[in-house]
Amino acid sequence: MRFHTKLLIMMGSLLLGVIVLLGISFEQMLDGALGKEIGTRALHTAKAIARMPEIKEAFSEPDPAHTINPLVEAIRHDTRAAFITVGNRQGIRYSHPDPEQIGKPMVGGDNEAVFAGQSIISETVGSLGPGLRGKTPIWDDAGNVIGVVSVGFLLEDIQETIEMYRDRIVLIGAVILLLGIIGTLLIARNVKESIFGLEPVQIGRMYQENQAVLESIREGIVAVNTDGAITMANQTAMSLLGPSEKQGLMDGENREWLRSLRLLDVMETGIAEFDQETFVGNMALIVNRVPILDKEGQVMGAVASFRDRSELFRVTQELSRVKEYAEALRSQTHEYSNKLHLISALIQLESYQEAVDFISTEVNVHVSSTQMIMRIVPDPLIGGLLLGKVNLASERKIVLTIDPESHFRDITTAIDRSLLIVILGNLIDNAMDAVCAPDAFAKEITIHLGQMDELLLVEVEDRGPGIPEENADKVYERGFSTKPLQNHGYGLYLVKEAVEQLHGTITHAGNPQGGTIFTVMLPQGLVR
Repeated sequence: MRFHTKLLIMMGSLLLGVIVLLGISFEQMLDGALGKEIGTRALHTAKAIARMPEIKEAFSEPDPAHTINPLVEAIRHDTRAAFITVGNRQGIRYSHPDPEQIGKPMVGGDNEAVFAGQSIISETVGSLGPGLRGKTPIWDDAGNVIGVVSVGFLLEDIQETIEMYRDRIVLIGAVILLLGIIGTLLIARNVKESIFGLEPVQIGRMYQENQAVLESIREGIVAVNTDGAITMANQTAMSLLGPSEKQGLMDGENREWLRSLRLLDVMETGIAEFDQETFVGNMALIVNRVPILDKEGQVMGAVASFRDRSELFRVTQELSRVKEYAEALRSQTHEYSNKLHLISALIQLESYQEAVDFISTEVNVHVSSTQMIMRIVPDPLIGGLLLGKVNLASERKIVLTIDPESHFRDITTAIDRSLLIVILGNLIDNAMDAVCAPDAFAKEITIHLGQMDELLLVEVEDRGPGIPEENADKVYERGFSTKPLQNHGYGLYLVKEAVEQLHGTITHAGNPQGGTIFTVMLPQGLVR
């Protein structure tokens, strides 16, 4: 059975039960109140008749019934009573709706208290059937009880009145039930639309699936509502934060933490933001912020996904290594393919000595370059990077010179080799792009690597067009580039990030011969 059908049955049954219970209670209250009201009215009518002078004077006449009966019958018709009986001290009737009952004894057996001077309301069976009576004594001028007045309403008439009200109650209850069913249908339809036609079982299953998906995502995810209260956060978000931020996240009260993620700003503007850098405490994060919209397009909250910038930086480093390796292989493949073609041609021309001399020269150059690099930089990772850059520069017809006086042998373990590769690789790539520019002074690059007791020095000198003064402070910004192509502007930004992680400094200055000199200084005694 579908959810909205269950909801309709449950709410309809509940409403029907409430209506039946209220109807029965109302009928019981009406029965009691109506009986009390009719009894009181009967007693008041009886007292009014007992005080009438005409009634008292008639008791001294030879035929009291001749005077009393017409007078009492008129009052009975006006009050719509079933009967009004006036009797003497012996209980003989002087009036009755049935003339044949006049002169006969009153029935019911409830006159004793009246003759004792009391006014009563009683329910008993009379000559006309079961009825509700109001009885009071008739007093003479001397204060003696000389008779009794009994005003009664038949229980059958009272029951007819109650049944008339019962019919109205049933009609009103039916109308209320119909309106309730219509309201329940509207509510069920609204609920169905609110939950997108899903069943509770489906919602529960989707909730469990979403929780599993959230916990499987390596990014931290946090969602807030329009009041700024945190409605959802996965374990990754908790693990990325420090103790104070984590406690604020659990309490949902750390407004400073939310301001750092700028979720409140996204809810105000309704504009998504991607790959934005922000700081939460001492932690640098890369954040995506997206507003949550309802079906009408109104903002109902915001969600942020974020990762530790250092983790992304490590991924970037790995990609940089792969790129360097691929470029080195590509340049070597292209270079040696040309050389193999030349050797093949010399052999085909039977110029064997020239082929041998060419091979010997190439081997000597390669061995010499490799030996020089390995002497300057024994570290295989950094040495392999420099060798690959030398080959790439040769392919691009760039003269890349490594200062033979360079010394980069005893690098302490406090220096992260992967960060050094990022620094060297991006500085050399930037220099190659600069010297290949149309307005470059020459296609020449010089690299100097120095090492002192507590300091590493990396200097990359190019003969490119140089850096204009207006861009001097912008070259290290993320995404800034003077190149018209996309996906540029990250090299020097990554270099600066790596230098800062190693607690070093980077500066640049103009080359007196034209171009730019980048200088990086890294302390060896500080652990990252």
